Amino acid sequence: MSLQRVITDEQDLQLAPVFAQRISEDVIPKGRVPENPMPAGVAAGIVQSRLLLDGRAALNLATFCTTSAEPELERIYADTAAINLMNREEYPASSEIEQECINMLADLWHEDDGNFIGCSTSGSSEAAMLAGLAMLRRWRERGGTGRPNLVFGTHVHVCWPKFCNFWEVEARMVPLAEGRTILDPALTAEAVDENTIGVVAVLGSTQDGRYDPVADIAAALDRVASDRGVDVPLHVDAASGGFFAPFLDMDFAWDFALPRVVSINASGHKFGLVYPGSGWCLWRDPEYLPQSLVFDCNVLGGHHPTFTLNFSRPASGVIAQYYQFLRNGLAGYQLIAQRCQEVARYVAKVVQAMGPFDIISDGEDLPVVALRLRDPEDVGFTVYHLSEALKADGWHVPAYSLPPGLEHVDVIRVVCRQGFTLDLAARFLESLAKHTERLAGHPYPLPEVSAVLTFTD
Repeated sequence: MSLQRVITDEQDLQLAPVFAQRISEDVIPKGRVPENPMPAGVAAGIVQSRLLLDGRAALNLATFCTTSAEPELERIYADTAAINLMNREEYPASSEIEQECINMLADLWHEDDGNFIGCSTSGSSEAAMLAGLAMLRRWRERGGTGRPNLVFGTHVHVCWPKFCNFWEVEARMVPLAEGRTILDPALTAEAVDENTIGVVAVLGSTQDGRYDPVADIAAALDRVASDRGVDVPLHVDAASGGFFAPFLDMDFAWDFALPRVVSINASGHKFGLVYPGSGWCLWRDPEYLPQSLVFDCNVLGGHHPTFTLNFSRPASGVIAQYYQFLRNGLAGYQLIAQRCQEVARYVAKVVQAMGPFDIISDGEDLPVVALRLRDPEDVGFTVYHLSEALKADGWHVPAYSLPPGLEHVDVIRVVCRQGFTLDLAARFLESLAKHTERLAGHPYPLPEVSAVLTFTD
């Protein structure tokens, strides 16, 4: 979504490309479609020149999303961009690959009964919306009355408050607390009642990478069902952890091996290693996805069920996911996860030794390092100043306040994803140390920077 800005100079309405090839217009209008066509090379050159101010993806430590890929995967994206995944009659092979990916994920997430159902999505935000709608519709069809509510921690991705806002569901948010940046099972159990459509646990918070104690939350909900007769389903938002925990945290219980877990969403474009625009949602049994949400579509020939929020979209993300499953296998994904965690541990260790920082998360769950200044007033600057200073070396590192309950805590977060090597990490740490020393020697040299909390997808 673009932000409006005031245009005060008439020249700002124009683009004046400098190309040797003559085009029919001396200037290209900005914000209006040109009157005439132009050569493809000129158009491409204008686009490339407009993108010069974008940051370098390899130095973007804010995003969880994949920013680089092998040439083979790049070709797959180019070759499959024109395939409409919804046209199953014309592209049956792509449709079959989608189902194979769903089967692979069900196996990876310990759905052993074979009754699962699932779909690919344009990302975890759409997948979360589908999971929320399924819980809401199932609650209604089972006789739910009153105002429905959904229970989750204040650290969830913004898609969950969005869901509650869009579909008029009460968001019962469990606050964080000093020393606890995860969802508390006891407080979760207290928050549920007969109007609760479900509970959302997070496998890897975007705030600090921590896993919610899913098994403990499931056990607390089991006790609620036994003591109060309120049977509340548990959904796991595994946007990041769904493609990480199975390969590195095999002893951590979070998936369909827990009977209380009825659905899981994940982003293929994070640790699934494909580009943005790929997500998945699985239900352990069709009973948790009400048939009333499934539409029969025959507009493209044949009869095919659909229950996604969108319709036409390229098959690229699905085919890319299949490629990565084949390319890496279980051992390859495990090796990548191990390397990411090694880098995170290294970053956390060096930062801790620098002096003015406290480590909020050290990469022991997701490979994410979140740090705060121990005493901003003493050192003379804030994490917002530090975030701005790091941009001088090309690093994009977000600074933000933690969610309600810990909103007084300002942190910087470093995502150690695939491609952020030990060598790059060492260079980043050199920049961090340099700007930390410089800012301490010249307190508050930068304008105050407002805290903007950015949620990634």
